[in-house]
Amino acid sequence: MFENLSDRLDRSFKLLKGEGRITEINVAETLKDVRKALLDADVNYKVAKQFTDTVKEKALGQDVLKAVKPGQLMVKIVHDELAVLMGGETVDINIKSNPSIILMSGLQGSGKTTFSGKLAKMLKSKRGKHPLLVACDVYRPAAIDQLKVLGEQIEVPVYTEEGNKNPVQIAKNSIKFAKDKGCDLIIIDTAGRLAVDEEMMNEIEAIKKAINPNEILFVVDSMTGQDAVNTAKEFNDRLNFDGVVLTKLDGDTRGGAALSIRSVVDKPIKFVGTGEKMDAIDPFHPTRMADRILGMGDIVSLVEKAQEQYDEEEARRLQKRIAKNQFDFNDFLSQIAQIKKMGNLKDLASMIPGVGKALKDIDIDDDAFKSIEAIIHSMTPEERTNPSILNGSRRARIAKGSGTSVQEVNKLLKQFEETRKMMKMMTTSKLPGKGMMKKK
Repeated sequence: MFENLSDRLDRSFKLLKGEGRITEINVAETLKDVRKALLDADVNYKVAKQFTDTVKEKALGQDVLKAVKPGQLMVKIVHDELAVLMGGETVDINIKSNPSIILMSGLQGSGKTTFSGKLAKMLKSKRGKHPLLVACDVYRPAAIDQLKVLGEQIEVPVYTEEGNKNPVQIAKNSIKFAKDKGCDLIIIDTAGRLAVDEEMMNEIEAIKKAINPNEILFVVDSMTGQDAVNTAKEFNDRLNFDGVVLTKLDGDTRGGAALSIRSVVDKPIKFVGTGEKMDAIDPFHPTRMADRILGMGDIVSLVEKAQEQYDEEEARRLQKRIAKNQFDFNDFLSQIAQIKKMGNLKDLASMIPGVGKALKDIDIDDDAFKSIEAIIHSMTPEERTNPSILNGSRRARIAKGSGTSVQEVNKLLKQFEETRKMMKMMTTSKLPGKGMMKKK
C-alpha cells in the first residue's frame, strides 16, 4: 500500500539533503518532484496542486532551527498536510440508536457485500453489537448467497426474502424482523452496477427515504484510482453519504483515491479493507496513514492489533510456565496462532518504523509459519511437551511426516531452545529478588 508514493516522496526530500537552509529555489525543486509523485499515484490534479502550494507557503514561512535540517522540516510539513488532506481526525461511525441502520452503497465489484460482513463482525466483537445483515441486492442471486455464507461464517443472522424483487420493501421489513430478534444493528447490502446509472440511483434513494438510516457508507475499490473519486462525487450528490470505505488497500494500488477523495467530496474516510480475511478491516486514521506513507511506521496501530489478541489470563499462565522452564511446543503453537490473527505479516512489519522500506522488495508469505506448524503437528503429544526426547530417528520421522528435511527440524529445535532460554532469562530477571546477592 502506497509503496511507490513513499519511494517517490523519499527521493523528493533527498533534493534538500545537505542544504543549509530552505530557499524558494530548493523548495520549488522539491515540490515539483512531490507534485509529480502525487500525480503518478493518481491523485486528482487540483488536489495535488493545492497541496504543494500549501506546503510551499508553509515551508517558506518557517524559520529553520539550527537543530532541524531543511529536509527534516519539509518531511514534517508534508506529513502534517497529508494528514489534513485525508481528513485530519478519525471520524467514528454513528451507531447510537437502537436499532442503528447502516446503508451500504457503491458500484458492483467494489466489495460492498464482503465489507458488510467484515463490519458486522467487527462491531459484534469490538462494540458488543448484535447485528443483522440484510440482502437487498435482488438482481444478483450470488450476492444473496454470498451474504448468507458470510453470515454463517461470522455467526450473524441474514435477512432475505426469496422471490421478492422489491428492495425497498425488504429493507423496511428487515427493521421489524431485527426488533423481534433483538438485533440492535442493521447493515443493508444494496445492489451495485458496473457504472453509475439512473435506475440504481433512484432505487437506493428510495431505500434511504423509506428506512432513514443513521449512517450511509460509500464503498469504493481503491484500485480504480481517479475513477473512484468521480464515482464518489456522483453518489454523494444523490445520497449525501456520511463516510467512505476504501477496499483492497492491500492490492497493487497507487493510493491516489485515499489522498483525493476527502478533498473532492468533503466526507471522511471511515474504514479501510486490507485483505480477504473477515478481520481485515481497520478504522481510518489520517495521521497514522501519513506516518506510513512517509515510512515512519505505525506503532500505535501495531500495539492496538496486539492488544486485541492479548489474553491477560493466558499471559500470566505462560509467564509461570516460562519461569519454570516448562514452555513447550504447544505454547509455541498458540503464540503463532495469536500472531497470525493480527493480520497480514508484511502489513504488520510495515508498521514498524524503518522496516517498511527494508521489506518493500521482499515477499513475506502469509504462510511463513506453514513449515513450522507442519513440523510441530507431526510431533506426538509427548514430543511437543518434552522436546528433549527428540532423538535422530524421531526427527527423521517428523521430517517425513511434515514434508520437510531433518535439517529444517534440527534448525527449528535449535531456535526453539534458544528462544526458551532467552524467555526464561527475561522472565526471571523481572521477578523480585532475582539477580541480587544474598546477605551472608
